Amino acid sequence: MQTHEGEDPRPHARWATGLIAIVLVCGMGVGLAYLSRERKQLSDLAAANQSLSASLDRTQSELRAVTERLNERAVAAPAPRRPVAPSGRTAAARSRTAPQAAFDPRVNQLQSQVAEQQKQIDSSREDLTKTRDDLESKVNSTHDELSGSIARTHDELVELQKRGERNYYEFKLDKAKDFQRVGPFSVSLRKVNFKRKSYDLAMIVDDNQLQKKSVNLYEPVWIRVGDQPQPAELVVNQIAKNQIQGYISEPKYKQSASSEKNPAVAPQ
Repeated sequence: MQTHEGEDPRPHARWATGLIAIVLVCGMGVGLAYLSRERKQLSDLAAANQSLSASLDRTQSELRAVTERLNERAVAAPAPRRPVAPSGRTAAARSRTAPQAAFDPRVNQLQSQVAEQQKQIDSSREDLTKTRDDLESKVNSTHDELSGSIARTHDELVELQKRGERNYYEFKLDKAKDFQRVGPFSVSLRKVNFKRKSYDLAMIVDDNQLQKKSVNLYEPVWIRVGDQPQPAELVVNQIAKNQIQGYISEPKYKQSASSEKNPAVAPQ
């Protein structure tokens, strides 16, 4: 590609790099918004299921109360009188039939309501289970897409190195105020929350000190360093009581090196 003499190609490369970064950020934002909507739908289904269960419990309580009242009436009802049999009564003639409870149409109505509400609860549970399975599948898929370039072990880091796209620097930091140089910048571990698997980190990047707090295990931290075309990435894949382990990666070539690798051809 020919350019006019004196024209600086770096602004174009920076503009393209910025555009790629914006597209990546927008894509991650859309994915996170979609996951948030799915979680809200799952929460709404769980609330509806809980409401149906409470309604079923109330209906069953009413049904038990009506049944108990009917049983009490049946016990309290006097035995019907039977005509006296002629002389020589038999044991069958002296026996009395047990009193029977009067029919109450409310029982059938309550039973119908219970059956209908049970169907609704079963349907709601099926929808809830299906939605939960779909959400878990989408969360796992999105997580894999967002963290596909994250190494959780040393072997996975070796596989990333084989791609030849970035330089990788492994580190092990103890909690201290001193800084340790790792690849393109210096880092210092300030706090570890072993229970929550998170940590606080201080960094010195291009003579500027930065703070990163409450960073989670496997959560990537992106840092813009100097004239690199892409940001450096810091990932912690092991957290101990007062120690962390992980790695820092940076682009293979700096902006100046990329320009030299593809020099512009001056006009004749």
